[in-house]
Amino acid sequence: MATNAALSSPLVLRILAASVNVSFKAGDIIRDIMKSGDLGIVEKGPKDLQTEADRAAQRCIIASLHKQFPKVAIFGEEQLDPSDQIPDDYVCKELAPDVLAHPCPDCYRDVQDEQIVIWVDPLDGTAEFTQGLLDHVTVLIGIAINGEAKAGVVYQPYYNYEQGDDAKLGRCIWGLVGLGSFGFEPKLPPADRHLITTTRSHSDWIVTSAVHACGPRGPSGDPEEGIVRVGGAGHKVLLIIEGKAHAYVFASKGCKKWDTCAPEAVLTAIGGRLTDICGNPILYHSEVQRKNLGGVLATVADHAWYTGKMTDEIKQGFESDKVSEKMKEWKLKQAQKEAEINAGQGDAMPDKNFEGSSVDPLPNDSPKL
Repeated sequence: MATNAALSSPLVLRILAASVNVSFKAGDIIRDIMKSGDLGIVEKGPKDLQTEADRAAQRCIIASLHKQFPKVAIFGEEQLDPSDQIPDDYVCKELAPDVLAHPCPDCYRDVQDEQIVIWVDPLDGTAEFTQGLLDHVTVLIGIAINGEAKAGVVYQPYYNYEQGDDAKLGRCIWGLVGLGSFGFEPKLPPADRHLITTTRSHSDWIVTSAVHACGPRGPSGDPEEGIVRVGGAGHKVLLIIEGKAHAYVFASKGCKKWDTCAPEAVLTAIGGRLTDICGNPILYHSEVQRKNLGGVLATVADHAWYTGKMTDEIKQGFESDKVSEKMKEWKLKQAQKEAEINAGQGDAMPDKNFEGSSVDPLPNDSPKL
């Protein structure tokens, strides 16, 4: 149970601390189901699988977060029966102390429940999970504030699994824009090659054209050697922040908000960027379409160079996200706040297709983003 001191922390920090804590439990559930040998695979659509690990991990994450933050909107990838019984041991009530030990940036201290949307992918890389490519698998919990990805958790249930049966499994990476990202060692990509990571199972001529437009190059100069095809959006962003790829390029409408919210926050917190292929922001307010209809492009550096490589032919047919009326209101309030500060009158300046399951905030008439 959270202590009084923990409960006095700002809301954003408490949600992030709860998300870190429940990601470990979700990882335990995923590993236990894999060990059982009964994955309960369901085909949701072409090249789109769901397993009991997806379902159980989502039950755990959403039940835990909704229990602690009943007024916050939560959206999960999997469509689940709301009458499903949630085992008591699936509901986590603790807050990760290592998160709460950090100071909360001033810009988040007054954020209210209705400004937040949580996006959950309980098992990113399901196809790879069923194929035994366990290093591709992540648990993603993204926290959007005023429609923008600001905090995120990327948990790897099988990190270190190749070290043998006695290896300690699992790694949690988390970040908060304005504070930083933690749980990994940032590295620069190799200078003698140009590595582009992209999908391993959802490619077409547009995806391929976008990747090649960025000039992938392996050690020998061969473009194909410079293309890193892996599963999972979370895994691809981890490759970027750990120096195993220069950019993540996916010119497709197949990615969803729960795939990108958490990785974007972790990446942005270290100075990187994740946008659509035109360089426009991906938005995460509650009214936004679930698909990333503008594709995905992520980098640690030189973002404009990569978006500049997307030709009109590649960009044709893609659609950037729209700002909601509520976002416009918050943007206006922020601008007014900044004007007051500039005039010496204010407090500290703040930093700058529906599918899946959702948990509506309580009460039901709470304002939506």
